[in-house]
Amino acid sequence: MASLSERLDAARREAAAEGRHTADTADTADGTPEVLTEPTADEAPEPAKEKAPGPLSVRAAATTNGDTRSPQRRVLAAQEDRIEDLKSSVHDELLKQLGPHLYDAEMDQDDLEQRVRTVLSDVMASQDRPISTADRVRVTTEISDDILGYGPIDPYLRDPEVSEVMVNGYADVWLEKSGRLQKAEAHFADEAHLRRTIDKIVSRIGRRVDESSPMVDARLPDGSRVNAVVPPLAIDGSALTIRKFATDPLTVNDLITFGSLTPSTADFLEACVRGRLNVIVSGGTGAGKTTTLNVLSSFIPSDERIVTIEDAAELQLKQDHVVRLESRPANIEGKGSVTIRDLVRNSLRMRPDRIVVGEVRDASALDMLQAMNTGHDGSITTVHSNGPRDTLSRIETMVMMAGMELPMKAIREQVASAIDLIVHQMRFKDGSRRITHVTEVERMEGEVVTLQDIFIFDNSAGFDESGRVLGRLRSTGLRPKFLEKLAGQNVAIDPSLFRAEHR
Repeated sequence: MASLSERLDAARREAAAEGRHTADTADTADGTPEVLTEPTADEAPEPAKEKAPGPLSVRAAATTNGDTRSPQRRVLAAQEDRIEDLKSSVHDELLKQLGPHLYDAEMDQDDLEQRVRTVLSDVMASQDRPISTADRVRVTTEISDDILGYGPIDPYLRDPEVSEVMVNGYADVWLEKSGRLQKAEAHFADEAHLRRTIDKIVSRIGRRVDESSPMVDARLPDGSRVNAVVPPLAIDGSALTIRKFATDPLTVNDLITFGSLTPSTADFLEACVRGRLNVIVSGGTGAGKTTTLNVLSSFIPSDERIVTIEDAAELQLKQDHVVRLESRPANIEGKGSVTIRDLVRNSLRMRPDRIVVGEVRDASALDMLQAMNTGHDGSITTVHSNGPRDTLSRIETMVMMAGMELPMKAIREQVASAIDLIVHQMRFKDGSRRITHVTEVERMEGEVVTLQDIFIFDNSAGFDESGRVLGRLRSTGLRPKFLEKLAGQNVAIDPSLFRAEHR
């Protein structure tokens, strides 16, 4: 039997050997230990045999060549390039066969669409490149949108949930949905592709956009408002903004459902319009002024003659007797311009019962005040401003733009005499659009026009968990001074509408 000292020495050697083994090993990918000690000369490995490159080898080679994409991504990219090449060749062949028919303004749109789809089907059938059914449908749809519609943004223009499409250069497209901005996946092929789309939009209504006239306001056939700015004014490429036109215009019940106003406020505004009060709808950009103007205009009795005046026709009045006028910019020689002010002055000779102006933004404010003060009661228009008091200040400034050099007191007397009611609205952070003030314009007191809030937005309830506004319009408890004027038009208002609401 070994002595105690021999057994201790053997135990120490075993422990030392076990420690070296632990230090010289590491876990492999599958969890088994792999010895990392250097092989001896007798154990030198044989030269590695060449093997077919596996996925890891491919990835390493791609990284070496500067392409860090995975094999799947490279396959998808190659497939996308193949589809783009196919689209380009089909598009070119389509242009060769149809030629000038695509840009014939006298050709009926239905006939053009039928001819394009027939030729497109023939061209796709003649392609010898293998293509799946899904890709064939995609190529056909995208080329149809490009030739007959507005390219990659066409699907968004058909989407009822999209209210605005914004193109900030050919590769940067944004959308507005439910009042919130989000980036779109679509993009134009290049700047020339975007410019062709812009030219297609503006040429259909006789407008143009180029370096000599780099800004244009236009509209689509459905009435959607279009603004385009091209280089050199647009530094990063052409900018295109399309505010969609609702095919089914919102009604007062829709605004009540959305929380933009309350039923009592809607009843009050309807009585004001039927009672021929002059109303200004104010608010910031995108606050929903035109929608509110449309709703207010729907309260006008159908037996009255209405003249609408707009930069780009957007209003959708359902009455029987409506005359629609639209301003016109100057031609390439700088002549032929017809402004909103020209149309307002001309409308006074058209025997209007009501004048509805889409927006007052310049010296036409003076002519609008003159119309309101010369027997054309019941006129309605919109103004950009931050609040009811700012609305009056803006109108004063625009009147001074007419160059008449009127004293400020005379301008304010005209404003106080002409305007009866200001309806102000805002777009909140959550994307909702709410009427925040329904304000009466009373009279002059010294040098100041006095205002009185009839309804005001109460936001004391704050916001819910998702950040949505919980406030609502509430009556201030004040009775407007123009109730006698409404009574003279045989319009009565329930006094309970003005009862102060408890929070």
